Amino acid sequence: MIETVFHFDVVVVGAGHAGCEAATAAARMGANTCLVTMDMNKIAQMSCNPAIGGIAKGQIVREVDALGGHTAEVTDATAIQFRMLNRSKGPAMWSPRAQCDRAKFIEAWRHVVENTDNLSIWQDEVAEVIAENGEVKGVTTVWGAELRARAVVITAGTFLNGLMHVGRRRVPGGRCAEPAATHLTASLQRLGLRSGRMKTGTPVRIDKRSVHLDEMAEQPGETDFHRFSYISPLRPLPQLPCWTVETNTAVHDALREGLADSPLFNGQIQSIGPRYCPSIETKIVTFPERDHHPLFLEPEGTNTNELYLNGFSSSLPMHVQLAALKQMPCFRDVKVYRPGYAIEYDFFDPTQLDHALHAKEVRGLFLAGQVNGTTGYEEAAGQGLIAGINAALFCDGQAPFTLQRDEAYIGVLIDDLVTKGVDEPYRMFTSRAEYRILLRQDNADARLTPYALRYGLASAERKARFQRKKDDIARLIHFCREFRLKADRINPFLSALGTSPLTGGCKLIDLINRPQVTLHNLAEEIGDLQALIEAMGIDREETVEAAEIEMKYAGYIARERALAEKMQRLEDIKIRGHFTYNDITQLSTEARQKLTSINPETLAQASRIPGVSPSDISVLLVLMGR
Repeated sequence: MIETVFHFDVVVVGAGHAGCEAATAAARMGANTCLVTMDMNKIAQMSCNPAIGGIAKGQIVREVDALGGHTAEVTDATAIQFRMLNRSKGPAMWSPRAQCDRAKFIEAWRHVVENTDNLSIWQDEVAEVIAENGEVKGVTTVWGAELRARAVVITAGTFLNGLMHVGRRRVPGGRCAEPAATHLTASLQRLGLRSGRMKTGTPVRIDKRSVHLDEMAEQPGETDFHRFSYISPLRPLPQLPCWTVETNTAVHDALREGLADSPLFNGQIQSIGPRYCPSIETKIVTFPERDHHPLFLEPEGTNTNELYLNGFSSSLPMHVQLAALKQMPCFRDVKVYRPGYAIEYDFFDPTQLDHALHAKEVRGLFLAGQVNGTTGYEEAAGQGLIAGINAALFCDGQAPFTLQRDEAYIGVLIDDLVTKGVDEPYRMFTSRAEYRILLRQDNADARLTPYALRYGLASAERKARFQRKKDDIARLIHFCREFRLKADRINPFLSALGTSPLTGGCKLIDLINRPQVTLHNLAEEIGDLQALIEAMGIDREETVEAAEIEMKYAGYIARERALAEKMQRLEDIKIRGHFTYNDITQLSTEARQKLTSINPETLAQASRIPGVSPSDISVLLVLMGR
């Protein structure tokens, strides 16, 4: 029985990382938005590790920031350790990662949500998505509220029929001590959406006071200018270390003794788990020849003794987890707050969505985050932002916003999901992006902030700093192209760096291409360059780094841009609605089935569908020509 009716433009279901980005984006674009959560005290909860970023994930967070999202700013405000991963490789592989204070992260995100204009919060569980004639009309809740809306964004994470496992014990829930959402999956199925089951897991939480930290290797963070947001101040919280240790054969033996009671190996769990973040018991079974695996002990905050044991995800019985831990000398006296557990949950086949994350068969319905079969806070945040923008655009009758594969990791992520689907929890890697030289973490603002400006998601401060940085980079590159050096002037400097001396004069930009030479060490020799750098604004260090990368890797960047533009020709060929694929006998049977099921928008998207061969694309090209 419906007791109360509220009216909105957009309703976002779930206040995790996807939901918070979706709700704040839609609201800031002018849509009257409601964010529905079962617990206002768990907004943007870090359900697993207390960290943001990592390989490719850090690039996504930088992109979310460039588009006007909030995850990066919240991360910087609550970071207790920062590291730039892959610094030994080229800048296309550099990936920021930060440990965060879990409690302060929630507090910071809640402050953002509660202070966003046009955004309301409703604490409740959604029971039903209301739709009429294939179009969303709102949602109803278990407490009898009806939230009418023109667009609904589902970001329910692991809560849809969530079931937690520790050994042979099973408890319904979306997270430890939090109830599952038991109605929404059936509602979406009644609308025609196909669902499946996936599995993920989390490790034991450890009491710091019981650990012999002096017997572990300490891992400090970095304190240079790097951060996640393009407009954040430097990190305000104390910076804390992490610690590393390795398992041993005694640990593995203790784990093997419990495998008969492991829900992963006794048939209790049938759903698909993440390939790239396996449980410790999966590691010892998959790699029996390995006698050790690395573990990382990570702080949960500045004012807590709770530690997260990264690399020790497990759903083995509680006593087995404890016995195995105590086989490591540093954990011989270990005390834990709770064991690790596995969780199964419902997801929906993302090939049922278009590139705007809009359901193909239900107008006004958008899905984002783990409900689309992904893992990770970062992948969720990127999807949520795109879904929120598109929900607001849908309400306003505007064309959808989509990102191409050569524009953003978020574009790669969404294209992979809606084109290829998922047969296991999806995790982003740099290797998934064919244009990763273009999609660096340093230039996400140059790539995407113009979109934030277009959609009203960039603050006045972001706009001013973006324009200043853009102008400073251009001035710096122009100076290096025009400033000429004489050999006798610069050769002593080059010899000191161990690089070949010049035989004649050259432009400054020619020296920048040498690996030993940087703009900063050149500035120590060239007063005009030093003066130009010192005249830059508060983003000086980031500006200099971005300009240097643009110059050092100009050839690679130009070559990859040419490849992207060549592929763009296929992206420009629209094919949706042009063919009845089952009638094209020249296509393979698999291609006809896949093309009919996914109904790609462009020829380029069709070319990326598994089972569609180059010869099938040639057939479609010929038919398009006709």
